[in-house]
Amino acid sequence: MSQKNQLYKVSFIQAGQRYEVYVREVVTSNLFGFVELADFVWDNHSSIVVDPSHERLKAEFAGVERTYVPLHSILRIDQVAEQGSAKIVDLGDKVAQFPSPIYTPSR
Repeated sequence: MSQKNQLYKVSFIQAGQRYEVYVREVVTSNLFGFVELADFVWDNHSSIVVDPSHERLKAEFAGVERTYVPLHSILRIDQVAEQGSAKIVDLGDKVAQFPSPIYTPSR
């Protein structure tokens, strides 16, 4: 598979929800503690059934060229052969985000 055709499924936590997005570019950011995601790939629904969480994700990232996700929010990055459906899954109270930021100023 050529470098440009590589596809990644990235899962991360944000505001008590697990986001799963498909991108073509994943790199370590110049911003300390962040992973840079770019070149989002969205499903062109060819069926009648439309997933509302996919549409919500598509709307949330509309016009976004690159996004920076905190390293401690990333759950998993997979290089995949085929694209699945991007989605948002509510985690409820069972999963909590890492408790503190990397840097905490002294008082």
